[in-house]
Amino acid sequence: MRTALARTLSILGHPLLALPATALFVAAGTGMGPRQWLFAAVTLALMALLIQGWSWWQVRRGRWQHVDASQRHERQGLNRFLLVLLAGATAFFALVSPQPALCLGLACAAAMIATGLLLAPWLKLSLHAAFAMFSATLLWALGPWPLAAGLAFTAAVAWSRWVLGRHSKIELMAGAAAGAIVGLAFWAWLPRVT
Repeated sequence: MRTALARTLSILGHPLLALPATALFVAAGTGMGPRQWLFAAVTLALMALLIQGWSWWQVRRGRWQHVDASQRHERQGLNRFLLVLLAGATAFFALVSPQPALCLGLACAAAMIATGLLLAPWLKLSLHAAFAMFSATLLWALGPWPLAAGLAFTAAVAWSRWVLGRHSKIELMAGAAAGAIVGLAFWAWLPRVT
């Protein structure tokens, strides 16, 4: 039962699911127009499909064992791909998008991936915890109760990754700290780009 709950929370807290869902929830709750919301939703869905497609391709080519990129070399390859994708999307949307918050959010996601790559020789940064905490900080815009729910969800996701043996406590705390720092940076920079 405990392992099944941990797996469920880990899936629900997967960065490809949790961050886009939170971003769209916050966008809707803060008055983003329907056309802009749809643009953001399509953009995030296409990026998630591209990431899943790339991961699947790595398995088909025999470079990876599974799409979850559990092995060190698989994670490194995935994170490099994510960094290029997120940096490219940030640059693209900086030029064409009327949505600076989306562009800034993509840049923040790229910063967390870059942090994970830089720390990789010493620490396997929990990107589940990082993206869950970043998502929680985005909920700040909706008030204290959504923020509290986001923080509780972050703790649940971190617990799940620990129970599943994917990360140590220090890796989870480092991931949550990275997500909090990037989330606070998002709110600090948002007034400057809007």
